[in-house]
Amino acid sequence: MSSLLSLISEPFYYPFMQRAIFTAIATGVVCAILSCYLVLKGWSLMGDAISHAVLPGIVLAFVLGLPLVIGAFFSGIFCALSTGYLKENSRIKEDTVMGIVFSGMFALGIVLFSQVDTDQHLSHILFGNILGVTLTEFKQTLWITTFTLLVVLLKRKDLMLFCFDANHAQVIGLPIKWLHYGLLCLLALTIVTSLQAVGVILVIAMLIAPGIIASLVCRRFDIMLMIATLVSVVSCVLGTLISFHIDGATGPCIVIVQALFFFIVLIISPKNKKGAKRINVPRRQSAE
Repeated sequence: MSSLLSLISEPFYYPFMQRAIFTAIATGVVCAILSCYLVLKGWSLMGDAISHAVLPGIVLAFVLGLPLVIGAFFSGIFCALSTGYLKENSRIKEDTVMGIVFSGMFALGIVLFSQVDTDQHLSHILFGNILGVTLTEFKQTLWITTFTLLVVLLKRKDLMLFCFDANHAQVIGLPIKWLHYGLLCLLALTIVTSLQAVGVILVIAMLIAPGIIASLVCRRFDIMLMIATLVSVVSCVLGTLISFHIDGATGPCIVIVQALFFFIVLIISPKNKKGAKRINVPRRQSAE
């Protein structure tokens, strides 16, 4: 028992591990909350697209001397808007458009990165470097996380109905376009927040796994939010602690823990059986 407590407490003796763990917790909370909406909306591929598309924005922001989060955010928004425009003005399906746009932007980012003289390592961008989080980056993560959670809290009912049934939301007078692009902006901000923890490649797991796991064990959306948050935070803390003791990459360790949780829940949950009911979401009768 004492050895177990020692394994858990030892990393907290180091300031860089303290920042890493608290950054992981903040990232895990915001990713979990948003993952529930993405799962309800069916936007898994959209998260993947935006996460890959932020790379050229990061490189351009570095070249221009701007904060990397600004470049990543606007690059992600550009990807989302261009995907929506191409979908609405062509006969190509949305998943095909996203595949072309995000792979093209990701390739552009790789090319730009190879032409820029920088001390940044590409693996830190692709897979994260949470153990190297500075105090400034930690505060930046907290600010973005707090803002995103406040917006979701204020508009949670509208976002929930929009993700569950956009047609019904439009009938009762909700601003569908504002909710659509607002959710995309929140997604881009969350991805920017998660880059330091798990990087461009693995952020999609952080945005999907908690919501999927929670959807397998409950049908009420509010309970789903709580379970997803718990799973995400525990995964982030365990993954960070494991990476410290095995001297491994933190981002992949976090994602592996989430994957293990998913397979465990998939095996033991009765909801994964054929014929299980979908998530219950209360409908609003009129616009507020």
